[in-house]
Order: sequence, then structure tokens, then C-alpha cells
Amino acid sequence: MLTDISLDLLGPQIQRRFIDGALAGAPLPELVRLAAGFLAIAVTVQALYVVANYLSADLAQIGTNRLREDLVAHVLRLDHGFHNAHTPGALIERIDGDVSILGNFLSRFLLEVVGSMLLLSGALALLWRIDWRIGATLVAFTAVTFVVLRRLMGAAARRWEADRAASADLFGFLEERLAATEDIRASGAVAHVMRRFFERSRTVWRRRVDATLVGSLSGSAPMALVGIGTVVGLGIGAWLYRQGDISVGTVYLIFSYSQLLLGPIDGLARQVQDLQRAGAAIGRVGDILTTPPRVRDPEHPVPLPPGGLGIAFDGVTFAYGDGPPVVDGVTLDVPAGTSLGLLGRTGSGKSTLTRLVFRLVDPAAGAVRLGGVDLRAVRLADLRQRVALVTQDVQLFHASVRDNVTLFAPGVPDDRVAAAVQAVGMGDWLAGLPDGLATPLAPGGGLSAGQAQLLALARVFLRAPDVVVLDEASSRLDPATEARLEAALDRLLAGRTVIVIAHRLATVRCVDAVAVLDAGRVVEHGPRAALAADPATRFARLLRSAEADVDLDTLLEAGGAPDAAPRTEPGGGAT
Repeated sequence: MLTDISLDLLGPQIQRRFIDGALAGAPLPELVRLAAGFLAIAVTVQALYVVANYLSADLAQIGTNRLREDLVAHVLRLDHGFHNAHTPGALIERIDGDVSILGNFLSRFLLEVVGSMLLLSGALALLWRIDWRIGATLVAFTAVTFVVLRRLMGAAARRWEADRAASADLFGFLEERLAATEDIRASGAVAHVMRRFFERSRTVWRRRVDATLVGSLSGSAPMALVGIGTVVGLGIGAWLYRQGDISVGTVYLIFSYSQLLLGPIDGLARQVQDLQRAGAAIGRVGDILTTPPRVRDPEHPVPLPPGGLGIAFDGVTFAYGDGPPVVDGVTLDVPAGTSLGLLGRTGSGKSTLTRLVFRLVDPAAGAVRLGGVDLRAVRLADLRQRVALVTQDVQLFHASVRDNVTLFAPGVPDDRVAAAVQAVGMGDWLAGLPDGLATPLAPGGGLSAGQAQLLALARVFLRAPDVVVLDEASSRLDPATEARLEAALDRLLAGRTVIVIAHRLATVRCVDAVAVLDAGRVVEHGPRAALAADPATRFARLLRSAEADVDLDTLLEAGGAPDAAPRTEPGGGAT
């Protein structure tokens, strides 16, 4: 770039010598040499410009790709509250859209901004050397130009930031609605969605027009000022020529350097809008990068003990944000190799307890211990290698069966992956695939709910964790698939510590202990058999009332005694 700028400044000097030599009757060979030298400089300048473009674009893409990597890694470390406050579509727009704007800007920054500033400084210095009055005039106009440019840039930057925010909101809206296409069509909400889409698109349109208008003023006003300065400089040059102080070639040199001023200013003006948009993008990207993860690896990690791991909740309290506690003073103990069933109404704190076990969030008070070790002292990778979760909502990826089971972990032998798939009863399904483990799954998985659930269970089989959390993994399955899943679970859970979040009483029929939660507190806890045998317990009342086929939330709302139709006990009495 420096060589390119030097040659740009040298070219007009050769033109001046050519003009003055031609007017003075210089020999033809000398004029030919000057013309050939100028031609060589022009070709070299263009070649260097191409090389500089390539290098700057390459550098910008390397930098922005690394920035994307940092952003994705940081977002994946952020806690549940952050992801509740930001839709996936809005995050995609920041990670890709904002960073792409930075890439477009940075790929031109060196050439259009740094290069233009250097060329501008060189041209002004040479004009000052020709005559201080011409140099001072154009320096003054250039200074005024930059003052105006800075004022306009500040006004436009705020508008571009508002434009990026509106665009992120539109992307978030689209991502959520496209993911719920079937529900939208089934409920006849297409018109409503289109109306909301129009409203957000209109907001984007208004803000972009506003930002573009102010941004265009940032480009045109400086060019007008520099044009006026060029006219004044040429007027001074013409006067100096009339006085006999400079030659015609020098007048042309003044004109050439004045035109060189227009080039950098024009380049800077073209970059103003990108600079403003990049400034807004930098701010939005910075907001994410400066959001600290609340859950971090400890400075001095403590290893988990080998073998079975028990779980202990010791006076645990947790609240989301500034809201009331969703878990309030919970104390529970799940010895290694045993199972605990969690019952409770929606919002009673069951799912929050599992998030605490996975350390997706940390308790505000108390401690969660695994194998006697406070989870806050354990490396996150070690913790999540020893604890696994099976939910009713399975996320499958548009990738091969192997990648879906291993979650893209390299180096896992194919025979181990196939064994995990066979262990959940999907060996025949795997054998029928055209490319076996290499067969790609369709977007969204392309499997039935039962197959997806079994494939998710194969992930757990492959990891062989010491602790398993089940969030009603069979609630959406048909009886035949549910039987296959339960058979696979029996093999998986044998000898492991298990927490079962139950939405149906049948789910906890085989657990060792039961805990009933209400408003974040444990209102009943004990061995399952003992609670079932004691007619005064909530659990026993729930079991007696379950035959009324009432939803578990309704049973718990009524304290285990819903207003169901009377039924006759074996002794003849109505209950």
C-alpha cells in the first residue's frame, strides 16, 4: 500500500516534467522515456491495488471468522437467563449479520481509510511544498471537511445502531415463526403472523431509510467542500502562473494533486456509511462479549471421585433474575446407585433442580454436591461427562446418524456407536439405512418422536454416565415404542444414580424414593414404598386418585383429592 501511494504521488511529477519539457522543446527520446515511465507506474499501481485488495480481504475474513468463533463459544457459555432474553434469530443476526458488516468494512479499511489518509497527507505536503498559500488553502478546506464529516458520522451512527436492532428483532421473529410453521397453519394464525411480519419489516424500512439519508449527507457534504477548495487552489495557481512564479507543468501538478485530494475524500466518504454501520455492529457484538457467564470453571478444580456418584441438595435456593425464589431451601439426598422421583405442579421447581445438577445455573444459597464435591469446584467438562439428561424434547441435527449419536465427537469407533444404537432397540432400523451410520438425517431429524427419543437415549448409552436425569422421556410415545424405551432405560439405569421428573404417576412406579415439590419447597420426601403404604401421605392420595384419570397437575393443585366422580372401594364405601 505504501508503494502504491508513493507511485500515485510520483506520477504527477513525471507529467509535469513531460508538459514543461514538451513546451520547452525537449528531445523526443527524453519525452518517450518520461511517457514510458509514467505508463509503467500506472500499470504497477493497478497491479499493487489488486494485490492489496486480495490481502486486505483475506485478512478481514480471517479476523471476522475468528470473531464468529469467539462469539459462538461465548454465547454457548452464557446462562439460561441470557438465552431467555435473546431469541436464536436475534443471536444469529449478531453473530453472522453484524460480523459480516465488520468483515465488509475491515476488508476495505486499510485501502479506503488508512490508505486514503496517507495519500491525502502526502498530496497536501507536496502542495505546500509547491506554494505555501495553495497548501494552506487546501489544508484549511480539508480540516473543515473532517469536522463536518465527524459531526455527520455521530448522527448517522445512532441511526445505524437502531437499524441493526430492528433487523435483529425481525430475524428473531422469523426464526420463531418458521420453527412453528405447523402450529401457525393449524391454528389459522397465518394472517396474524404476516401482519406482525409487516410491522417489523416496516420498522426496518423506516430506520434504514433514515440512516441512509443521514449517511448520504456524510458523503456528499465533504465532497462539496473539497471541490470548493480545489477551485480556490487552482485560482491561486493560475494567478501564480500569470505572475511568472510557476510553469504550466506546475499548474497541472497542482491540478493533479487537487484531484488526488478528491480521491481520498471520496474513498473516506464511501466508507462513512460502512464505518457507521460497523460502529453500531461493534457495539452490539461488544454487548455480547462483555456479558460475563455466570457459570464458570473454578480456578482450582476438584476432581469427582471415581465410581458411583450420589447427589445432595443442601439448603439450595435459586431465583431467576430479581424474581421470587423458584427453589427455596431444598434439602434432598440421592445416594449413589438409587433413584428419586420428583413430583410437582408446573412451576414448582423440578426443572430448575435439574439445571442445578448440570450447573447450567448456580444456587444463590446452599450447595449442590455430586459425590460429596460442591459442583462449583468441579470443571464443567468433567461434570457433564459424568451426568446425562434425557428429555421429551429431542434435538436432532441435519447430519449423519453417527454425528447425531456422538454429537460430533471425533475418534469414537463405529462399533461403539453401532452398539449404542442396538442397545436401545434400533439395530434393525440401523441395518435398513442405505449408508449405515453415515446416512444423513433430514433437517429436524426426519424421524418419528419415538425413534428420535431412542436415538437420544443412544447418546447416553455411548457416554455411560454415572448420573442420569430423566425428564418424562416417554410421555409422548405410543405404547409399543414406550415399552422399547423402558426396556432400554432399565438396562441404562441399572446401578446408576437417577433423578426422574414425573408428569405421570406411572413414571415413578419403580423409583426408590419420591419427593413432592410445591412452590419451590419439598413438602414430602421418603422411600416410595413407605409413602405409598401410608394413607395419610400426599403420594398415597395421589396414587388413589390417579384412577380417576386426572392430570397430575390437577391432582397436585387439589392436594391429591380432585373433584372427580365418586368411585366405590372394594369394601363398598364411596370415596
